[in-house]
Amino acid sequence: MAQEIKKEQNTMSDWTPDSWRSKEALQLPNYPDQMKLRETEEIIRAMPPLVFAGEARRLKEHLGKVAKGEAFVLQGGDCAESFAEFGAIKIRDTFRVLLQMAIVMTYGGSIPIVKMGRMAGQFAKPRSSDNETKDGVTLPSYRGDIINSLEFTEEARIPSPKRMLRAYNQSAATLNLLRAFAKGGYADLHKIAKWQLDSTHNTAQAKRYEELSERITDALRFMEACGITGDQMPEVIRETEFYTCHEALLLPYEEALVRTDSITGDYYDCSAHFLWIGARTNQAENAQVEFVRGIKNPLGLKVPPGTSPDDLIRLIDTLNPENEAGRLTLIARMGAGNVVEKLSPLVRRVKEEGLTVAWVCDPMHGNVETAESGYKTRRFENILAEVNEFFDVHKAEGTHPGGVHLEMTGQDVTECTGGLYDIKDEDLSNRYHTHCDPRLNASQALEMAFLIADRLKEIRN
Repeated sequence: MAQEIKKEQNTMSDWTPDSWRSKEALQLPNYPDQMKLRETEEIIRAMPPLVFAGEARRLKEHLGKVAKGEAFVLQGGDCAESFAEFGAIKIRDTFRVLLQMAIVMTYGGSIPIVKMGRMAGQFAKPRSSDNETKDGVTLPSYRGDIINSLEFTEEARIPSPKRMLRAYNQSAATLNLLRAFAKGGYADLHKIAKWQLDSTHNTAQAKRYEELSERITDALRFMEACGITGDQMPEVIRETEFYTCHEALLLPYEEALVRTDSITGDYYDCSAHFLWIGARTNQAENAQVEFVRGIKNPLGLKVPPGTSPDDLIRLIDTLNPENEAGRLTLIARMGAGNVVEKLSPLVRRVKEEGLTVAWVCDPMHGNVETAESGYKTRRFENILAEVNEFFDVHKAEGTHPGGVHLEMTGQDVTECTGGLYDIKDEDLSNRYHTHCDPRLNASQALEMAFLIADRLKEIRN
């Protein structure tokens, strides 16, 4: 079946950056002022790219190693970025936690970690309903700061094209800071002990991290004693590679940032290095899939529990007709307790078809619940259970568990219950800051990293 589908889909002659407009588009806002929308698209189309084609190609190489079982993906960041919480400290702290998590998993699993932040572009959010009702008042749903405002007023909920310009500018500023952190010395392994955040001090995982830091520092001292110092120090010690990713949802914005690579002549969506298709827009015949199939960025596809093997194969062949390593990452989001039943047949079928993909676990989106206090939350134990089930499935199928996709922050929030701090329902109101879904805080994220490192270590032993 896979080969037949490839014959149908293996052509790009009918694709253009705007060919998605002829397809059914889900989860897009209804802009009242279409002329203003077109003007905004033209402004963004004339702006510099946010990322570069060469960077996206480099990421695809890394993801190709993930598909071959030679690396592991760490994707993390906000559920949805906001304009109000934007700032250098917030960016720095999330970057720091991701560095800590990556070094923990690298050391524990003896495997390279491909780091991607849900940053510099993760502004739009799909919604289960077009409208929301409070106290008898019904208004359009909040769809992320790039579209409308969280404030529950009629004016705030009107989709505004000018918000795309603010999102572009904030993304550019975020990328500027991330590049400085990654290449300007902040990520130097000599400074590993300084990555610890105040909110994670005096915890069990902080002690484990300090012990790991000391072992890595001892190894660096040994290298220096052997004469590997200063300019002779490998770049991997002094710098890190860090990529951005977000959901390809707001297609007018994404199309406006498509650029033609001057080297290859290929199209790239230069809003991020990596774009994924969400569970609500993953229909092969619809607009979002149509848009991403023609860009050369590495792509992700969310795989919910209702996905059939045949539908998944069709989507894989649509998005990766040449079966390129690193082109397509499948991000499974099944919910704790469902993974063995729902994921196993999909992994098995993909393997039988000989399709080259990377498998990543999203243990967040299938585990949202409403606490007795009324807050939307996630239980740490359910998140961990889904991660463990993901590893178990790949062990049973003889395939590679290729990564995790987490909604997390460097802030000391109280949005997910559980973890070593044992956040309870009554604690959620203390520091509940998310605009959309609950996130792991810095302590919980680091704890998760150690637990994942233990599973990676099992694979290597």
